[in-house]
Amino acid sequence: MMKTTPFTSRHIELGAKMADFAGFHMPISYTGIQEEHAAVRNNAGVFDVSHMGEFIIKGPNALDLIQRITSNDASKLTKGKIQYSCFTNEQGGIIDDLLVYCLEDNDAYMLVVNAGNIDKDWKWVEKNNMQQAELHNISDKTGLLAVQGPNATKIVQSLTEMDILNLKYYTFLKGTFAGVENVLISATGYTGAGGVEIYFEDTGNHAETIWNALFEAGNRSGLKPIGLGARDTLRLEMGFCLYGNDIDDTTSPLEAGLGWITKFTKNFTARDILEQQKTAGVSRKLVGFEMIGRGIARQGYDITDAQGAVIGKVTSGTQSPSLSKAIGMGYVSTAHTAQGNPLFIQIRNQAIEAKVVKVPFE
Repeated sequence: MMKTTPFTSRHIELGAKMADFAGFHMPISYTGIQEEHAAVRNNAGVFDVSHMGEFIIKGPNALDLIQRITSNDASKLTKGKIQYSCFTNEQGGIIDDLLVYCLEDNDAYMLVVNAGNIDKDWKWVEKNNMQQAELHNISDKTGLLAVQGPNATKIVQSLTEMDILNLKYYTFLKGTFAGVENVLISATGYTGAGGVEIYFEDTGNHAETIWNALFEAGNRSGLKPIGLGARDTLRLEMGFCLYGNDIDDTTSPLEAGLGWITKFTKNFTARDILEQQKTAGVSRKLVGFEMIGRGIARQGYDITDAQGAVIGKVTSGTQSPSLSKAIGMGYVSTAHTAQGNPLFIQIRNQAIEAKVVKVPFE
């Protein structure tokens, strides 16, 4: 049986194309990925991301635990601020990428993790909780909507007295939203189009109240429900990593271009291994590329050099709705990572030319 979110029945009522995603019955698209993608880039859309996981870590030892299991430096956080980070395993691979919310200075935090990794991540946190910080897995009790796009904050602002229009990137506020109390609104998202994410306790009719209020407020401006298909094309255009595709237990943060969230000013799992990688250099790196020849790169396709030698693999690829060209990401040998470097993607036994480009894609 697939898991559901507070909005699953609403997606079905709206005629969404549904599928299994990370064990959840989720909407892939409503009217089509291209149309939904454009709605977010140009206006505003609502994503149900209630399948994501949320953990609360509290008490005097909360920060110590977070510092030991995450790569970024959470001591820099103050109440109302958020940090992108990752869990690293003993080999320096990425267990998961996550957000760390500081709810109370040095005392209470919320970790937001990927849906497919909730159980794995929870076990990892528990295993490393030697000093007995207070832990709560609130994933099943938490609803989450992402309202994304250039007009998203105007729509959300109309439903709350919290100052959403001036909410800085990677900060949050808590208050009353659409009449529902204790709602957390953060200036975060996975689209690069601006907007917020709305966390609320999934009790009573909170989900229905918030969903209805959002679409009533956004009706005139054309707010649309958006599926996970457009979420993927939006994030790929920005060069954002998707766990399970572009990063996993075998990829290190340094290989994935996440050195900026890997801080060697503190001790954390596999710090020594990653410090050695930084000093010696990594043998492969995640790059963005665009297709020159006709074809769309898909996850798992081989990447070769001009002589046909395999130098890497595609991790993500699509036809970009905004840019009208095929783009992708993949790991390639470090010698081939310079911008403009020619690559060849093996598509149906043909070597289709591509080139390395910077991300976000342009």
